[in-house]
Amino acid sequence: MCLAVPGKIVSILDDEEATLRRGSVDFGGIRKEVSLAFTPEAAVGDYVLVHVGFALNVVDEAEAHKIFETLREMEELAELEEPSP
Repeated sequence: MCLAVPGKIVSILDDEEATLRRGSVDFGGIRKEVSLAFTPEAAVGDYVLVHVGFALNVVDEAEAHKIFETLREMEELAELEEPSP
């Protein structure tokens, strides 16, 4: 299963070459540098869905929070399904 995770852009490192555009994205306290080549419209403060280091599209804050909540619920379900030793 492939999963794109939402994160908030905290800074953009512009490059003259559009395909090299990248930014620092915050994933709930963990910051990673990701490619913004596929999201030229993305700006600081925007939420983007990131998969394997590439921001694939911009989402609004409410949608990002819904995704965060779904991921938390999935994690909680996985914990419930783990067998006890």
